[in-house]
Amino acid sequence: MANRERPLSPHLQVYAWQIQMVTSIVHRTTGCILSVGALLIAWGLVALAAGPEAWAQFTACARSPLGFLILFGWTWAFAFHLINGIRHLVQDAGFAYKIQSFVRNSWVSVIGSLVLTALIWIVAMMSRGGA
Repeated sequence: MANRERPLSPHLQVYAWQIQMVTSIVHRTTGCILSVGALLIAWGLVALAAGPEAWAQFTACARSPLGFLILFGWTWAFAFHLINGIRHLVQDAGFAYKIQSFVRNSWVSVIGSLVLTALIWIVAMMSRGGA
């Protein structure tokens, strides 16, 4: 049997992290997070239909510090997945294939999702008297 000193396949240790790699991984992760978040939305809708007592329990959970963190994270996951999905649609249409465009649009996805999340929560807090 031959002794091979090289790896059998490339691994993350071989590659340098790039923004395109990160956005691809995060896009898949946010898709999973949104799936789990859909269960929370279903719980909220069932609680709303079940009556005031069930709705009060749901809102108490959502207004807790952990509930706020989960809602804020889910909002960011939604914003990122939306913006990055639009970037993928543009690329599927045959545009923005230059490396500079890939890098720029990846950063637009990251920064745009943070801005969109902040705007959503600012509007939500101002309209509900939370700010």
